[in-house]
Amino acid sequence: MAIADLRREYKLSGLRRSDLDPDPMVQFGRWFAQATGERLSGRLRASLIRMYKRMLLIAGVKPLDINAMTLATADKEGRPSARIVLLKGVDDRGFLFYTNYQSRKGRELAENANAALVFYWDEQERQVCVTGTVTRLPESESDAYFASRPRGSRIGAWASDQSRNVTGRPALENKWAETEKEFHGRDIPRPPHWGGYVLQPARIEFWQGRPNRMHDRFCYERKGVGWEITRLCP
Repeated sequence: MAIADLRREYKLSGLRRSDLDPDPMVQFGRWFAQATGERLSGRLRASLIRMYKRMLLIAGVKPLDINAMTLATADKEGRPSARIVLLKGVDDRGFLFYTNYQSRKGRELAENANAALVFYWDEQERQVCVTGTVTRLPESESDAYFASRPRGSRIGAWASDQSRNVTGRPALENKWAETEKEFHGRDIPRPPHWGGYVLQPARIEFWQGRPNRMHDRFCYERKGVGWEITRLCP
């Protein structure tokens, strides 16, 4: 089958202005909870999602990480790059994630604080697009999160010069083994080149798939201390 012939109809649900919370962070929390299965609105939605999950299990397909998001950054020349990272928190400040400050995304964020996030939840036929500015989290907050990570992940944060060239897999594994030996029997502190960021949103769009590509799209844009909501053409 040709790539151009791959098509899908979105029929699960719709999105109305009256469904939306005035605060986009509250609305995001609502959708995130539904994506994780904590809250399912409506009997039809619940039954369809349960059926879809059973089909995935029968086919042996493992659902994607619900907190996976595409993070798009750009360097000082405006050249973009994107990758999948994991959301690690949401609060009044915005969307939290952690990474190596010296990685490509870390270097680009140091040059250009503007960034974008995209969440896609296939089971709900939904996506959320976020744009805003990124700042580093306080060191104490990064320390606390780093201490909660599995020991192997903490070793990896020291062993990997993220985004830098490496001669091969053996060199990478040798560095990990050396680092493990170095910290044997000791606590592993957070590396100074690793920590958290928060993206403070200026614009958040909620997208619900609909038949015939007539999708429902609502955009929140920050206006002073509040938010303005508008419907967008699909």
